[in-house]
Amino acid sequence: MTTATAGRTARGNVRFLILGLIFFITVINYADRAIISIAGPALSDELKLSPVTMGYIFSAFGWSYVIGQLPGGWILDRFGSKWVYAASITLWSTFTLLQGTVGFLTGGAAVALLFALRFAVGLAESPSFPANARIVAAWFPTNERGFASAVFNSAQYFSTVIFAPFMAWIVHEFGWRNVFWVMGAIGIAVALLWINMIHPPRRHPLMKQPEIDYLVEGGALVDMDEKKADDAKAGPSWGAIKQLLSTRMLIGVYVAQYCITAMTYFFLTWFPVYLVKERGLSILQAGFAATLPALCGFFGGILGGIISDGILRRTGSLTLARKIPIVGGMLLSTAIIGCNYVDAPAAVIGLMTLAFFGKGIGSLGWAVVADTSPKEIPGLNAGLFNTFGNVAGITTPIAIGYIVEASGGSFTGALAFVALNALVALVSYLFVVGEIRRVTLNRT
Repeated sequence: MTTATAGRTARGNVRFLILGLIFFITVINYADRAIISIAGPALSDELKLSPVTMGYIFSAFGWSYVIGQLPGGWILDRFGSKWVYAASITLWSTFTLLQGTVGFLTGGAAVALLFALRFAVGLAESPSFPANARIVAAWFPTNERGFASAVFNSAQYFSTVIFAPFMAWIVHEFGWRNVFWVMGAIGIAVALLWINMIHPPRRHPLMKQPEIDYLVEGGALVDMDEKKADDAKAGPSWGAIKQLLSTRMLIGVYVAQYCITAMTYFFLTWFPVYLVKERGLSILQAGFAATLPALCGFFGGILGGIISDGILRRTGSLTLARKIPIVGGMLLSTAIIGCNYVDAPAAVIGLMTLAFFGKGIGSLGWAVVADTSPKEIPGLNAGLFNTFGNVAGITTPIAIGYIVEASGGSFTGALAFVALNALVALVSYLFVVGEIRRVTLNRT
């Protein structure tokens, strides 16, 4: 055992247990977001839904997810991560389960209920990623935060690797209704696991003082849930929000996150439909085909965090450490446009794999949030960041629905739209964000 390894063992590794837990929760989170894309082809055929109608149903999650971000961030700052997150998991899983009942209705009633339940899932999930960012800020020092944020963010890809084939198999063998019932039940069980395992750093039963000292010395906000912010007690501070929105660095980060999230929502909503409708795969084949881009997105996400923390240790520059992987990853993501110029399904999957590997490398926005949020309102800033990002959850499914319908069912314009978003994210980090630093609130 090396001296460095011995040192890490002596100070403890409970923080990585916590990271594993939020990774697992986020895997379930994204499976429940993406479930509609797996069930979508069979569901739309049975209910006779047009691409535009499906686009609006896909967007239902995004509307409420955006609406819930600022209230969710304030609630987290006010009441802490444990119980707010537990309620979030329980509610979104219940609403997921109830989507299986849509099949008992027909026509407009079925569409209305499906939209309402997807809307409810989005609202219930709204505190989840701000909570992840708060937990990472509390449990990880600055020099490990890029890796930790990349791990929980990469769960969006790993979720597809694990659950897309599983959910596609359920739809294929038992019908689309059953996939909602199974995933909802899994989520409710996970909520009980969360309640029993999560605690603030100083009060976690497995924590030892050397690890607490290591976190404090490294800049972890270990007392975040022990001492709630005064601003949070009073409610969302519009003055603080105004300060955040007047900071050029954060505006650049917010805009880039919108563009990066547009790529995410293409993958979560239209990608399986694209494989079935344009590339001629069966829903079972599409479920398995989606795993390779997702797997490479997962490895890209982990690699991006490792690269970022490595650059930080070598240069001491937080700006270089975060920007280099983000800019490089977004450039690689533009490979998605190449799918318009190949015919073989294997070539399509290869280009999608390359694009989502790049997206994974560049998905360090949550690390930037943990690095830059004012200490008084980490949840509120995370909520604002996620608000900007997940507006793409509204606009992207709808825009692609209209693009596909206007082009007679072709996805050529849709893929160009996704690639353009990657370019805008790249430009935003290069020319708008500037130096990455923690924002200090002006109290005057």
